[in-house]
Amino acid sequence: MKTGICLPITATAAALLVPTPTLVAQQVVEVTARDRHIEPDFDEVYRVGVIEGETWEMFAEVKSVGFDGAGNLYVFDRSGDANSSDARIVVFDRTGAFVREFGSAGEGPGEFKDPRDILVYRDGTTVVEDNGHDAYQIFDPSGMFVRMVRMAETDSKLVVLTDVFADPRGGAVYKPGHGGRAGDAPGSRPVTRLGLAGEEVDTDTVALGWLPPRGDEEIEADIQVLGGSFSLSDAFKGVALPTEFEPELLVGVMPDGGLVYSDSSAYALKITPPENPEVRRIITRPIHPEPVTESIRKGYRERRAGRRTRTDTSSVTTDQGERVPIGFSLELPEPTFFPEIPVVRALSATWEGRLWVQRRGEEPRSDGPVDILNAEGDYLGTFRTGTTKIPDAFGPDGLAAFIELDEFEVASVVVRRLPEAMC
Repeated sequence: MKTGICLPITATAAALLVPTPTLVAQQVVEVTARDRHIEPDFDEVYRVGVIEGETWEMFAEVKSVGFDGAGNLYVFDRSGDANSSDARIVVFDRTGAFVREFGSAGEGPGEFKDPRDILVYRDGTTVVEDNGHDAYQIFDPSGMFVRMVRMAETDSKLVVLTDVFADPRGGAVYKPGHGGRAGDAPGSRPVTRLGLAGEEVDTDTVALGWLPPRGDEEIEADIQVLGGSFSLSDAFKGVALPTEFEPELLVGVMPDGGLVYSDSSAYALKITPPENPEVRRIITRPIHPEPVTESIRKGYRERRAGRRTRTDTSSVTTDQGERVPIGFSLELPEPTFFPEIPVVRALSATWEGRLWVQRRGEEPRSDGPVDILNAEGDYLGTFRTGTTKIPDAFGPDGLAAFIELDEFEVASVVVRRLPEAMC
């Protein structure tokens, strides 16, 4: 079947994802190791973003995208300057017609100071993760500012810079942790649900990913701002650096608010019910990680030679017309290595509960094939390497958005409709 309205997650899978008062035995489902290749036969619905045109259709840098329940597309467009607050959110309807845009730089409520990401709820409410304000800013479905919710004081910048995911039920976001912070369970990388109902986020741990062993190497970091300098090394104390090739904590959000995550070098997808860290199902494939050989370690050290010290210097003009330097220097320790190259590189879940899993390619850090499964562990097929990437956002009725760059690095967003079995 080529196109059509996507089917919801099956009743059996949904039942397994709903928490019950009694402990449910953990189920392990092993999927065949043999790939069944499928083609990315996606119908293009529309595309937005041009080199020259109306202001609303010219993007600087598309950082992320999202859909609401009506199929409207939200594009988070931010200036390419990493220190800039110049950002906006542009909304298009399900035909690609411009609806509205909102957001501007500034210090006040509803203005962006250092926006990092946006999340869109089913009703069109938009949440902006604003690092500069140390808050989540909430906008109603019309784009009007509603309020700010402060990040918890315990949130470190390392946590702020990790991915964030919307709870499909609304009212909260999910945040994977870096691990190793004070308060974290030993040997774990928590996934927290940040409730946004109050003035400050209400934090609840909903999953505990495995934290691989790390060394005790320290980062040396200094920053110079407006003529003064200070050390950031203390800010990194107690935070152990990940080893090279350390398995990432990859997270997807299921339609009922449960999670699917990968936390090891093996092909193992763990599924938890909403707001319950107990893993109810593990989906595996007998595709094994490759060892990190001495040849790989040697090649990596050679590429890293001379780049362990990172500096960035520039200057700004004060109100008095004086040019003052700003910048930072970062001294990285000698790398240590995880013993295996993880199989899984990326993971996402559709609105209907299909799992998209990208495996590693032939090179240690290259993208490979993309598997499609459902939450029950049924294997649906594999896209060959290079034929498609995981969409940057899934939406209702099989809609999926892909951020693309042309030969001039001009960003556009292409919305396609997925075949029924893949969404």
